[in-house]
Amino acid sequence: MNILLLAPHPFYQDRGTPIAVNLVLKVLSERGDTIDVLTFHEGRDVDYPKVNIYRIPAWPFIGNIRPGFSWKKLVCDGLLCVKMIVLLCKNRYHLIHAVEESAFLALVVNWIARIPYLYDMDSSLAQQMIEKYPRLTCLSKAFMVCERRAVQAAALVMPVCEALVTRIEPYHPSKIMLLEDVPLLGEPTDSSSMATEDLNAPGIRVLYVGNLETYQGIDLLLDSFALALKEVPQSTLFIVGGEKNSRDFYHQKAKHLGIDRNVYFLGPRPLDQLSAYLSQADILVSPRIKGNNTPMKLYSYLASGKAVLATNLVTHTQVINNRVAMLADPNPEPFAEGMLQLMKNDDLRRSLGLAAKKLVEEKFSFRAFRMKLNAVYDYLGETIQQNSESNR
Repeated sequence: MNILLLAPHPFYQDRGTPIAVNLVLKVLSERGDTIDVLTFHEGRDVDYPKVNIYRIPAWPFIGNIRPGFSWKKLVCDGLLCVKMIVLLCKNRYHLIHAVEESAFLALVVNWIARIPYLYDMDSSLAQQMIEKYPRLTCLSKAFMVCERRAVQAAALVMPVCEALVTRIEPYHPSKIMLLEDVPLLGEPTDSSSMATEDLNAPGIRVLYVGNLETYQGIDLLLDSFALALKEVPQSTLFIVGGEKNSRDFYHQKAKHLGIDRNVYFLGPRPLDQLSAYLSQADILVSPRIKGNNTPMKLYSYLASGKAVLATNLVTHTQVINNRVAMLADPNPEPFAEGMLQLMKNDDLRRSLGLAAKKLVEEKFSFRAFRMKLNAVYDYLGETIQQNSESNR
C-alpha cells in the first residue's frame, strides 16, 4: 500500500507521540508498505526502507513546539494542510494514517477524494481542550460533534488505551482496534555511566521521567515529596526532562518548600539512556492528574522491575492495579503516604517491581505491538481491496 502518514508534531523527538509514530513506521516498513510521512519542520529524520519524510517550511519565531494546543501548533497545522494538498495532487495514496488532530484533515480529504483514513487516537482532543481551557466549556458540544464525525468516518480508529475505547464506542465507529504503547528500554549504552553520576545520592532515590506540563502533576509530586522528606530525610528526588523555563519554575517551587537540596532537575536525557536511569532508582513516580490516556513512560517504568508509585486515576488504573504498583489518590497527603510506604519497605518495592515486570512481558511487549499493528493493516488492506473491486 501507499500510505500518507500525517504526524502533526515535531518528528523525530524523544517524547510521547513522536516515539509512538516511530514505532509504527518501524513495523510498516517491515511490511513493505511505502510511507510518506508529513510532519513539522522540527525534529530529526529517521531512516527506514520505503519511508520518505516531508516537512512543512520553517517560519521565523515558530520553534520549540511543545505538546498540547498552542498558537504555534495551529500555524503549523495550517502549513501541514497546505503541504498535504500538494502531496495528494502529486501522489496516489491508498490510505491516510492520521495521528491526533490530523484526523480532521483526513476527514475532509475523505469527503472530497474518498481516500480512507485510520484515526490514530492518542487522546480525546475534545476533552483535552476543555481541561486545558475551562472557559471553552460552552463549546464542549461542538468539540464532541467534531470528534464524533472524525471517528465515524474513519475506516478504523486505533485508540491507545481502554479509556478512549470507552469514550468513542457511543459514536459507533466502523471498527475499533486497541493498540497500547510498549516499553522503550534498550540495552545499556556506553553512556550509562552518566546515569550513575546523575543519580549518585545516599538513601532512597525517587525518579520522575517526562515533560513538566501541568497535567503531569509536578506540583503534586513536589508537595508530596516535601511531606515524605520529613520522615525519610535520607531521600532524593530526581526529575529527568522538561524545558528550561519549566525546570526553573519548579526549582523555585522546590526552594519555596525548602526541599531544593534534595531535588535535582536534570533536564532532558537521550532515550537510549532511559534504561540506565530507571535502573538507578528505587521508586519511579507518575503523578499525572489530568487526562485519560496512559502515559507512555508507565510501560518503561513497569518493565524496569522497579517499584512504581502512580495516582489512582483511570490514566493509570486501566493498565495497572495495586498488585503491580502503589496507587494513591492525587492529593499531597495520600501520595506522600504511598511514597513513604515504598521508602520504608524494601520487600514491598521488590515484590511490586517483579510483578510489574511480569505484567509487561505478558501483555505489552514490542512483539505484541507488532502483531496488533499488523492485524490492523491486514484488516485495512482487505477492506480497501474489497471496496476497490466493488467499485469496478
